[in-house]
Amino acid sequence: MRHYSVEQWEVRLDQMMQELDHILEERFQGAYYLHPARPARGEAANPTADGLFSITAAFTLGLGSKLGKGYVLDIRLATLESVSVKVRREIEAIALENLTALLPQYFPNQKLNITQDGDVLKIHGDLSLGTV
Repeated sequence: MRHYSVEQWEVRLDQMMQELDHILEERFQGAYYLHPARPARGEAANPTADGLFSITAAFTLGLGSKLGKGYVLDIRLATLESVSVKVRREIEAIALENLTALLPQYFPNQKLNITQDGDVLKIHGDLSLGTV
């Protein structure tokens, strides 16, 4: 059983990931063919299950990371086409820029940051439940 406040915190985190999904879907609409087994954007109840992007954040203790614990972003593209390193870096830069702006909106009064941590983006800082 999970604590209600933790669940509510992660609901806001998921909503923020869905907003980022919409931003990336708009930016890269038509750039790649969608995987044939993947529903088109807007056809599933959750944006992680349709369209070109699937964006999630998973908690990590951060062992071996200078940033420590936080939420690691997983940004997947549902295409059979090759996506260049340059485009992947562009996607990460767009995610970093937008999440930097979105964090204070979804988590007011919490000092959270989004930072490149090795090969991944990580949300870290004040992970307290705050006022939910």
